[in-house]
Amino acid sequence: MTADAARPKPEQLVLDLPHRAALGLEHFLVSDCNAAAVELIDSWPNWPTRSVGVVGPAGAGKSHLAHVWRLKSGADSWPASDLSEAAVASFETNRAIAVEDIDRGIADDRIFFHLLNLAREKSYALLVTSRAAPGDLDVPLPDLRSRLKALPLAHIASPDDAVIKAVLVKQFADRQLLVEPLVIAYLALHMDRSFESAQRLVARCDHLALTRQRRVTRPLASEALSSEGFGSQVAQERD
Repeated sequence: MTADAARPKPEQLVLDLPHRAALGLEHFLVSDCNAAAVELIDSWPNWPTRSVGVVGPAGAGKSHLAHVWRLKSGADSWPASDLSEAAVASFETNRAIAVEDIDRGIADDRIFFHLLNLAREKSYALLVTSRAAPGDLDVPLPDLRSRLKALPLAHIASPDDAVIKAVLVKQFADRQLLVEPLVIAYLALHMDRSFESAQRLVARCDHLALTRQRRVTRPLASEALSSEGFGSQVAQERD
């Protein structure tokens, strides 16, 4: 064996390029855990009130549904942490707005309260997304806090086993990766039952597959699980 052959091959340099997720309603995975939120988006413009909220854990598809609603309604979208007078002007123009991730901070409570008032007074449409119930958030402005407590909500619950597998398949497909069902089942068995864990694991598998120039196999999936903190579950299976 030559000296060159004995040397380990370096891992391939990987450019951290963003992947493009499919965001049409036909690409959204509907199940019992998110059916209420999907029904809410489908029912627009016949909402029970002019302002509504979608609440669910990280990675549950809140932004996906907000995007679908924006396509239906012509709404603009603003992170709550960026709210300004420009959001008010946009709302007046489009008569529909999505205010996303209010649990991560609201830039200006009074602007947000003004948006809610516009929705009520002028019959505009306002969609709020959050990881926590809006009424449970620590909001300094009493009037806004009261309004958020009364906001009609559609909840997205934690996924069951079937949904987790479907989410994994979709996440891999968004990255143009075909993965065998046995690998999907293996990941679902050992990971946390959360949308966020599915996103992290698929990203890790993608990175490892690119650096090693390999398919996403069970050994590679096992390595991804260990690197994301699920090593104990994998080790228990081996014992």
